[in-house]
Amino acid sequence: MKRTLRITSVLLTLLLGGCSSMDLQELARTRPTLDLFDYFDGQTRAWGVFQGRNGELKRQFVVDIQGVVDGDQLTLTEDFAYADGETSQRVWRIRREPGGSYTGSADDVIGSAQGRAYGSAFNWRYTLRLPYSGSSIDVKFDDWLFLQPDQVLLNRARVSKFGFAVGEVTLSFRKVD
Repeated sequence: MKRTLRITSVLLTLLLGGCSSMDLQELARTRPTLDLFDYFDGQTRAWGVFQGRNGELKRQFVVDIQGVVDGDQLTLTEDFAYADGETSQRVWRIRREPGGSYTGSADDVIGSAQGRAYGSAFNWRYTLRLPYSGSSIDVKFDDWLFLQPDQVLLNRARVSKFGFAVGEVTLSFRKVD
């Protein structure tokens, strides 16, 4: 009985610890301030990896991004080149909403992405349909971007399915122009 109680306590602690979130008030005071439209207007390049839930390296890639701002809309054309030779493209249409929030869409995004900026950080949540074993799989992304000095942008996205971790994407962005 005691062993079962201990195991249950450990599992609950791990589960609840995974639900903790960042202090958004603290993030709002961080600098440099990230203006998503300003940062992605023009050409950007990113280098990234996808790691499985146990940290194993699954994929490496480079993304060339062309951003065009038109009023309250940012269009991002992302051209992916994977280390295994595969290529793909995603086109994001991101809209700046009243009150500091953002919505976005892309052909492989289910519904709409929801985002908000906090100082040097930006959080973006969405469901993405990915090709998988000759079919497709819908996974949730909890995507955080952090602007660093010298226009370096770091990105960490936790990927989950049915609330369970599938893996993590890490990227580093640099302005090209």
